[in-house]
Amino acid sequence: MMIDTELKMSIHIIPVNKLSAHALKGVIEEFISRNGTDYGAIEASMETSFMQVKSKLKDGSAVLVFDDETETTNIFLADDPVLKKLDIV
Repeated sequence: MMIDTELKMSIHIIPVNKLSAHALKGVIEEFISRNGTDYGAIEASMETSFMQVKSKLKDGSAVLVFDDETETTNIFLADDPVLKKLDIV
């Protein structure tokens, strides 16, 4: 399957160290709230979820992605097959 070059160019990984602490906090909180609170057998608090996501972003096991076309941010695991298909990691 061929990935459209325009799509590739509209998706960017944003280094988390380029965001202020306030901006990073907002992105993580929005991501957590958008993904709901169903974490399987064990329910995680907002604070626990926040710390887990922040830790993954800081250690590189997750990445912050910005889509120019939709003007949205999202967080993906660094080894997510979608990112590999786009060849942006």
